Order: sequence, then C-alpha cells, then structure tokens
Amino acid sequence: MGSVVLVTGVARQLAGRFVRRIQREPAVDRVIGVDVVRPEHRLDEAEFLQADIRRPTIARVLAEHAVDTVVHLDVSGTPFAARGSRSAIKETNVIGTMQLLGACQKAPGVRRLVVKSSTGVYGAAPRDPAVFTENTPPKSLPGGGFAKDAVEVEGYVRGFARRRPDVAVCVLRFANILGPCADTPLAEYLSLPVLPTVFGYDPRLQFVHEDDVMDVLRLASLEPRRSTLNSGTFNVAGDGVLLLSQAARRLGRPTVPLLLPAVTWVGSALRTVGMTDFSPEQVRLLTHGRVVQTTQMRETLGFEPAWTTAETFADFARSRGRGLLPPEILARTVDRLAAALPGPRSEERTRHG
Repeated sequence: MGSVVLVTGVARQLAGRFVRRIQREPAVDRVIGVDVVRPEHRLDEAEFLQADIRRPTIARVLAEHAVDTVVHLDVSGTPFAARGSRSAIKETNVIGTMQLLGACQKAPGVRRLVVKSSTGVYGAAPRDPAVFTENTPPKSLPGGGFAKDAVEVEGYVRGFARRRPDVAVCVLRFANILGPCADTPLAEYLSLPVLPTVFGYDPRLQFVHEDDVMDVLRLASLEPRRSTLNSGTFNVAGDGVLLLSQAARRLGRPTVPLLLPAVTWVGSALRTVGMTDFSPEQVRLLTHGRVVQTTQMRETLGFEPAWTTAETFADFARSRGRGLLPPEILARTVDRLAAALPGPRSEERTRHG
C-alpha cells in the first residue's frame, strides 16, 4: 500500500494545487484535504473533509484514515475572506498548528511531517547579515504579523520533533513566493500602479517560483532514498537577488520614495481600503531586504530550483501585464537621471580637474 497524505489549508490555491500534484505520485495511495471551508477549485480524486485544525476532531481524522504523512500548508499571512480578521488567521496559524501537532503526537501511524514556513522568521533589520543561513539567529525577532506566527509555529514543531524522533520532520522556509497565480501580500504590493518605497533604501529581494514550491513540497513529502534526507529546516529560494528598484523597472511601475513614517501611513491606508495587506513586517522588508543561503536545500534536501529569482520575477511580471510606463522607457529615464545626479565619481573628477 502507498502513503496516505493529509494536506491542510486546501481552500487556498497553493495547497489545492499541491493536492492535485501529489496524488499523481505512484507512491501515494490516498490524499485527504482538510479546511474549514469547501474549496472553490478542484481537488481531482482527493477526498475533502470539512474540518478545523484548531479543534480536537483533527486527531480523529488522522486515526480514522490511517494517515502516515501530514503536509501542513495552513500557515499563511494572507487574509482569507472566509476566515475573517487577522486575529483569526493568527489563531489558525498558531493554535491550529498546536492542535495538529498534538494529534500527530498521538497518532502512531504518522511517519512524516512537512511544514510550510517563511524566511520571514529571520526578520528584517538594519544590522542583519548579508546572507542568512538556517542557523543564523535574527538580530531582532519579528514583533508581530505572519513572521511572528512562523517563529512560534517553528518552535512548536521543534518540540514535536523532540517528542517524536521516529517522525521525519521537514520545515521549508520559503522566500517570497511569486508566479502567475501568486496571491501573497508582496505580490499585491508589486501589482499596485505606483509603488511606494522607503526614501534612501533599495532592498535586496529573493523569490521562489510557485512551480518550484510544488516540486520541493513533493520531494519533502515522499519517502526518501536515504534516512537523513527530507529532514531538517531548509531555506528555499531561487538563485540570485533583485533590488526593489530593478523590480519596479521591469514591471514598468514608477516608484514614489517616501520617508519611513509616510510609508507606514500609506501602508495603513492601503490596508484599510483593502488594496493590499501592507503590514509593518512588509515595510521592514521593503526597507532592509532579506537574502538567505540555500546550500542545505541543494546538498541535504537534494532540491535544485528550476527558476532563478530573476526568472521568477519575469514570469510574475508577464502575468501582471504592462505597467503605467513601458519598462524600457522607464529604465532609460532612471539611468539618465542617475547619470545627471552628482555622485562620488563625478565629485572625484571635479577635485582632480
């Protein structure tokens, strides 16, 4: 018999797509998708159970269906209309994870646990290292929002791993997920007609393509060839980085540099009218940026992304259409302005005649 895989949060597009993908694997016998609301997208041959992972009933689901693999994707920072406010999202992220892990601990048949996390656990601060590894402690822990939820979730997962050493536990810290179907807060921000930026800052950003997200989740969920594979915590991101200014130019979207208090105010206004979830943690990301090392992803997990950061962003940009300004015209204009402004080299030439 093949594996019985339970996937949480299947009403969301990302988890729904993974359900459709994983059931095609020969090693998988059954796939069970759970969520508090019925998904609007198809799940093909997977069985859907309307269940709330915040309730003890999830333990009965694991036992009744003899689940051996749990893929926990119901950890998200994106508001979901059917689930209400930010407090409800936090409750699902944190309390839901606690309840799910408690159920897994009592289920002797569970042999594999995969948890979706985020590189947001490293925070974003002015004194951050140039590159984070999985073992780099953050300079300042996230003070709220999804990043703080992810930190708490990972803490509970580590506790579970100590109590159940017989279970292979894999935590995937994804960089910002982009692609044609991306519905993340950063994707919403990059879709604005004009991008508010923090004056004096041009952060470095990393992206991972939604196709690569499917591939790495599949790899982490299947029985590995070696016992050491598919266990541990892994940064997942495409090669390379993009500056925010480069991203704006490639989108053809003008930027409006604002002082940090003004950016915070604009973010609050956009969040109030529902245009984008411009949270304080996203403002910090757009100020200081974040870059992670992916050596462990390649050498231990054995995963090689098919998309680089630049290719991921290009695919996202194509899906969003042309911005207010053609990218090539915007790029030429920015280059001319930069050449006209006095800089260190022009000042040096002036001093030396």
